[in-house]
Formats: sequence, C-alpha cells, structure tokens
Amino acid sequence: MSKSLKRVKQALEEAGLDVDVLEMADGTRTAAEAAAAAGCALDQIAKSIIFRGETSGAAVLFVTAGGNQVDAKKASAVAGEPLGKADAGLIRAQTGFAIGGVAPIGHLNPIRAWWDPRLSEFETVYAAAGTPRHIFPINPNALQKMAGAIVADFVS
Repeated sequence: MSKSLKRVKQALEEAGLDVDVLEMADGTRTAAEAAAAAGCALDQIAKSIIFRGETSGAAVLFVTAGGNQVDAKKASAVAGEPLGKADAGLIRAQTGFAIGGVAPIGHLNPIRAWWDPRLSEFETVYAAAGTPRHIFPINPNALQKMAGAIVADFVS
C-alpha cells in the first residue's frame, strides 16, 4: 500500500469514520473518470484543486464538485491573494500527493482550504484517496470538517 493511501486511511480512522476506500479497475485521475468508476453523478466527485498563493508561496486547496470549474478571480478573492498555477513539486511538498490522486485530507502539511457548497447537496460524495486508482465515499459534511474547508463561492 502506498504511503499516500495509508495517510488517507489513517486520517479517516482518526476521525472515527468507517469508510471503505475503493480501488477502481480504471483510473480516477479526472472527475469524469472517477464518476464513471463510482457510478455516481459528476458533481458527487469532490475534486481537490490546488493553486499557488502568489504572495505566500503556499499551496491552497479548493474542494469543488466534479462538474464545476474554479473561477481564478473568485478564488483569489476568497484566498486573499493572487493565485497562480501550482506545479507538481509544490503540490507534492505541501500535500504529499501526486497530481491525479490529491486527496482533500491526509496532507503532509496544513493547507488553507475552501469548500464548494454544491457538494453539500448530496448524501454521499467521492474523493481521491491519494492515488490515481483509489477513491472513497463519504458524507460531504464529514469531509468538509476533516478538510477544514471554509464554504465559499469560488466557481464560475
């Protein structure tokens, strides 16, 4: 089992949640792939979108519904600083995850996070579990709390 997957499972256990992490036969690198693999609606996929804070230099996380797009201008306003593209090195250093498997929980280092309210409209959402082939189902309110994500309007 990868270190990334272990961190996600550990975070779920420490939160007292009995969640089955699912290994999918097909990849789950994109929201569309994850929704097809899980057999759920596209918006039930909790995407972890990482930007680089241009002032702070730190990675910032936006957890959004699979069908939504993060609006860079709105996201920058929410974050309180201009945002730019986060490269693979920053993402790996801050979260411990590789692009295509970034989980909203289980990060190596604390990260500022925001939450798309669309996700809270579902009973269950699915999020990446640290690898491009693993996802987990979870109640969106539990996931938001675990991620320490603040509800905000940052989608277009």
